[in-house]
Amino acid sequence: MNTETEAGTTDRGTTAPSSSINPESVRTVAKKDFQDSVRSWLFWGLSVFFFTLLVATTGAVSYFGEDLAAQGATTDVLVGFVSEITRLVIPLIALVLGWKAIAGERESGSIKILLSLPHSRKDVLLGKLLGRSAVLSLSLTLGFVLAAAVVAALLGGFDVVDYVGLLAVSIVYGIAYTSIAVSLSSLTRSTTIAGAAMFGVFVLFYVVWNTLSDMFMLLAERDVLFFDTVTATTEFDGEEVAIERLPEWAYFIVNLDPGEAYGRVLTLVTDVDTIELQAELDAELFGGELPFFLQDWFALLILVFWVVVPIAVALYRFDRVDL
Repeated sequence: MNTETEAGTTDRGTTAPSSSINPESVRTVAKKDFQDSVRSWLFWGLSVFFFTLLVATTGAVSYFGEDLAAQGATTDVLVGFVSEITRLVIPLIALVLGWKAIAGERESGSIKILLSLPHSRKDVLLGKLLGRSAVLSLSLTLGFVLAAAVVAALLGGFDVVDYVGLLAVSIVYGIAYTSIAVSLSSLTRSTTIAGAAMFGVFVLFYVVWNTLSDMFMLLAERDVLFFDTVTATTEFDGEEVAIERLPEWAYFIVNLDPGEAYGRVLTLVTDVDTIELQAELDAELFGGELPFFLQDWFALLILVFWVVVPIAVALYRFDRVDL
């Protein structure tokens, strides 16, 4: 019997539905991927890391912020500090988790063995995404839950809503980057290329994207192409003050960054003063009311966009690559 080598064809000569999605098959792939990760040091290492991060930050807040306890603002400060750290750390972890998800299997050839089972390519891709997302989400949850008692003891009590809100938004943020990582991994033949792609994503969002606002302002000041500044007026100490800002489309581009969206979504589920203050300052640039694309609810849509769109592109493309 001849063995077929084309995508979606098993060694029994039957064709697997490479263009279809079987929920049971997706669940099977996700379960195996998750179990393999849980049995490794990675899952427990991540759980310990998030636990340590929360406890260490809480310890610093309680030690250096004695006055904050009297003001009842310790949870606000904790969420503010932790969100700034997780904004950087969670993408790194998610990119590492997704790095070898598909590329590693393609490089070793085990992807062909997996596809010889009744799994379509879409099943494998979605299963890998769910499995890696579950590893990150559960390790985050475990770290937060284990740290809760220590956090409450060090702070003398804390706001459960803010704490859970930080956890929930961090999970969505992590899944967004996991989707990006798994999708890129599915489009590369080797872990070396996949690793370079992960590094490129990190540089894009944390070096290039974070400088876009300054870059746009510099171009606007020099009247380059269609860049220009807009004069807005706001009230400061009872007097109207003129401030220069970029046109709205520039802020729309800047705020497509998942990290920016993460910070804005936190205002939906927490009452952290520092985060809300930043939103108020941003609103002053636009005469007191933010455009829709800078509002909290739209930031949530941006995070969902980064979950859905990369994997949708990968589902289309992965069916057509030569393994």
